[in-house]
Amino acid sequence: MSWIEGNATPGAEADAAGVVAGSAELVQMRHAAHGLDLGPALRVETPLAGPYPSPFRGRGLDFDEVRAYQPGDDVRQIDWRVTARTGRVHSKVFHEEHDRPLWLMLDAGPSMRFGTRRAFKSVAAARAAALLAWSAQLGGDPVGGVVRSPERVSELPPAAGEGPLMDLLGAISRATAASEEDGAPGTLDCLARLRERVRSGSRVFVLSDFYDFDDRWRLPLSDIGRRCDTTCILVYDALEAEAPPAGRYRVSDGNGVHAISSGGGGWRRAYSAPFDTRREALKDFCRSHRIQLLSLRTDDDPAAALGAALHPERLANRNRRPS
Repeated sequence: MSWIEGNATPGAEADAAGVVAGSAELVQMRHAAHGLDLGPALRVETPLAGPYPSPFRGRGLDFDEVRAYQPGDDVRQIDWRVTARTGRVHSKVFHEEHDRPLWLMLDAGPSMRFGTRRAFKSVAAARAAALLAWSAQLGGDPVGGVVRSPERVSELPPAAGEGPLMDLLGAISRATAASEEDGAPGTLDCLARLRERVRSGSRVFVLSDFYDFDDRWRLPLSDIGRRCDTTCILVYDALEAEAPPAGRYRVSDGNGVHAISSGGGGWRRAYSAPFDTRREALKDFCRSHRIQLLSLRTDDDPAAALGAALHPERLANRNRRPS
């Protein structure tokens, strides 16, 4: 239930629905992305000229900061003094008025290979990521990502057009189908890479179950949140949040079968305590750092869930009865 056979591939989509996010499925998410507006989650004090009230940064007239060199940076903007002092290449960054890159950090690691309703967490996250990517692409914004699989971390810098978007969707699909390996990269590695590569003013979505969320997350994630319009999407399964009804159950980890018994109220509270603790810690952290937090359950419709979370006013208008 929480594993993928080593020979699973994106091409086996018909037999792996909910277990692997097939590339064709992710491409089809384009149709559901119409109307999903990725406007800023949080307002800033002083909007700049351009389509978004967000602190865009790029190659313009006003100097903004010096940061580590990223692939695609203009070599003419290399800060040679900082480069010589630190031993690492650094670039000067200036205000930009027009585009706002979208960065996706997708976690498809081992803990995401679980699901009891509709899909694995990794697949639910992949579907949501595809919706966000298509929405940005349809709005003319460049899209990139840091994608974690059980095997490797893939980095795709933001780029405009459907070609780069297809590359990103392919990387996401392969991540959900990859075999688990010892020594796989962790989410903290992905977060560190994302922190180093995002430019200020980008739109960032982090999709994960935040299974290992602890103090080590706080510095890189708070720094990203300080510089970028950031949203965390907590992906979870119903069985993680709440114990099953009282009874005796047979479960398997892929190697053996075991029996467990669900009991009364005390047992049920102890069962859900780890998830509740992790969710509350993440909620408190995001609130204190002005980071938006959304929840996505594996059996949610991702388009409806994201639409309701990103545009709650639309849901309120639909539910308001005519006077």
